[in-house]
Amino acid sequence: MSKEIAISAHGLGKRYMRRAAGSRSDSLRDALKNGFKSVLSGGASGTQETFWALKDASFEIARGENVGIIGLNGAGKSTLLKVLSRITTPTTGSARISGRMGALLEVGTGFHGELTGRENTFLYGAILGMSRAEVARKFDAIVDFAEIGEFIDMPVKRYSSGMYVRLAFAVAAHLDPDILLLDEVLAVGDFMFQRKCMNFAADLEKKGATILFVSHNMFSIKSMCERVIYLKRGQVVYDGPTDVGLKMYEDDSRLTVSSWFHDESPKPSMTITDAQLLDESGKETGVIDYGQRLTVRIHYKTFRPIEQPDFRLGINRSDEIHCSTYSSYADGVNIPMIDGEGMLELRTAPMTLVSELYTANISVREKGYGRTVCAQVAGHFHLRHPVFASNAFGVYHESGEWRLETAVPKILAAG
Repeated sequence: MSKEIAISAHGLGKRYMRRAAGSRSDSLRDALKNGFKSVLSGGASGTQETFWALKDASFEIARGENVGIIGLNGAGKSTLLKVLSRITTPTTGSARISGRMGALLEVGTGFHGELTGRENTFLYGAILGMSRAEVARKFDAIVDFAEIGEFIDMPVKRYSSGMYVRLAFAVAAHLDPDILLLDEVLAVGDFMFQRKCMNFAADLEKKGATILFVSHNMFSIKSMCERVIYLKRGQVVYDGPTDVGLKMYEDDSRLTVSSWFHDESPKPSMTITDAQLLDESGKETGVIDYGQRLTVRIHYKTFRPIEQPDFRLGINRSDEIHCSTYSSYADGVNIPMIDGEGMLELRTAPMTLVSELYTANISVREKGYGRTVCAQVAGHFHLRHPVFASNAFGVYHESGEWRLETAVPKILAAG
């Protein structure tokens, strides 16, 4: 028997206009002048260019499926969910949705800063399609889930991003949707709330709900989804089992520039040409056992002499929590200068991180703690723990010394 289709997309495309570099209007006069020129030329002003944020995306998702949408920054993930949720209309193609849809695409979407949490709960509920009576009936459960009871009558402009997302997620979740779209909304929540939301999503799945989940947290994708759709430059390049899709994503993200690094110099100073993650036997690997040492082999190329370089290896958890940093400068490794091509190898201490997916980032600073001249993703690895199969609380698991004192049962003492 064929499965019931919840979402069917055929040839979805979304084209946007963006200004060409250097064509910014600095005044109202410039804006009016450019607009008038555009009318005279039939809309082709020459100061704008088109780009496809999404192009020819086709897929079907069965009712009850959890599907992860993955891809590097700018791949079109958020655009896809905005088209499916009808926030924006597609330029080409069509999508058919079967069932009640809830969407949480951006923190605080639909919230008004001057209104209280209580007022915004009713406002956001109405935007999602809930009646006032339905919101009132579920209000206590929403507030309890969001864990902001004492702040519910405070204007949301005073909320932290975490409070925003907790309330927004709580309202969207209590829509009791047939289809739930989530776009990186758990990135700002704390660990306990993320786990709570994951459990809630699992309960929705048991009820037969369909969930589309956009995230850079590959550990969450792996635990929630058996299938992923991988977007690259707006196009679907893979649709299938999660493990295969995640391997493609990890390979593509290797050696990309770290998201936090913005080099303002006209020419790059250096680049990491290759990075290898090796286990204790010297084999390249994506899995490290608890207590093992990780060897990172860094191949680089400089475009000018770099004085007193400080090579750093940063290890981030899948939720972007920074766990540790290794530094050649801090460890007393004296490198007067590097110029041209070379290789540096780091062997870490025994790994005592909790079981999780980690990203290894390489950065290089000039003159010790000076300017950063390079920052790239070295690769990803899972840490495998002999006892804790899934991610545990905290960052590290260290062994402690335990001692138990037991009281002698009274019935035995009397005998």
